[in-house]
Amino acid sequence: MFEESDGPEFDVFTDLLFNSLVAFAFMFFIAFSMINPVAETGEIDTEVELLITIGWPDEHPDDVDMYVEDPAGNIVWYNQPEGGLMNLDRDDRGLFKDVILVNGEEVINPLNQEIVSVRGLMDGEYVVNVVHFIATTIEPLNVTVSVEKMNPSVRVVYYGDVTLTGTGDERTAVRFTLREDEVVDINDREKSLVALTRSNQSNETPGNLAADTGEDLGK
Repeated sequence: MFEESDGPEFDVFTDLLFNSLVAFAFMFFIAFSMINPVAETGEIDTEVELLITIGWPDEHPDDVDMYVEDPAGNIVWYNQPEGGLMNLDRDDRGLFKDVILVNGEEVINPLNQEIVSVRGLMDGEYVVNVVHFIATTIEPLNVTVSVEKMNPSVRVVYYGDVTLTGTGDERTAVRFTLREDEVVDINDREKSLVALTRSNQSNETPGNLAADTGEDLGK
């Protein structure tokens, strides 16, 4: 009599315990999957649309600057590192204060490179200039210039070089036009962005930045 009544009660308890363990395991699996989402390999999430880079020989003491103008007339340079959707991410001054910390000690960083990132695209012309801010020798200096379109995959829009001949020398490395997300014109017609920044500072008229002086920069 006792054994017949105890059996069903034991089965009910076992079923209840088993169902509780199943529910707990399911909740643990859901929580774990939310904490550790599966990575989507091969995809890069970036807000940068264009990456513009200039470089000159490692350990070279000269200071070279990059100026970039967007279709709206904004110009980014060392004194104006942000403009529109552009940012000067790295301003390099040659060997001046160009050090990195390695094991707590300062080591000279040999890399000479400046980088401008563009976070959004707009139709119109972009202009990329390089300026020989400080020359320490009389030897010409070769500067490489690259423009990369980052999305949906990395694509080199332009790669080339210009030669600077001394302090104050400014060269237009590349001018390119974007139209509906495509590059439709690439050229190197000279345009002084230094002159535009000086005009803007003296007149305090932002609209002047959009004017093309047409000045010949040849020395």
